[in-house]
Amino acid sequence: MKIVGAENMSEDQMRFEIQRGAKLVYYQYAVSILVMSFRRASNIYFIPAGANAIAKGLPWTGLSLLVGWWGIPWGPIWTIQALVTNFRGGKDVTAEIFGRVQPSAMPAAASIS
Repeated sequence: MKIVGAENMSEDQMRFEIQRGAKLVYYQYAVSILVMSFRRASNIYFIPAGANAIAKGLPWTGLSLLVGWWGIPWGPIWTIQALVTNFRGGKDVTAEIFGRVQPSAMPAAASIS
């Protein structure tokens, strides 16, 4: 899975940054072509602690504003949903992704008496 902004980070560096307050988010966007509308999610973005997550999502917000609202009825609905999500800093998926990054717990070895 590609995480934009964390291409050269090791698993330990990623874990350290997340503990410091970094997060992993994706942004939504809507695209409409006449009567067909599509709602999609961007790649996952690494947002360092203290960085502006809203600014990272501006390209997706702009795309939705330009071409998202054209299709009736879902275009305006999905465009508004995308704008709300993106202006809240994206959809935070740190817990879901970070859970996959961590090594799974090994079962304890059974003691033999």
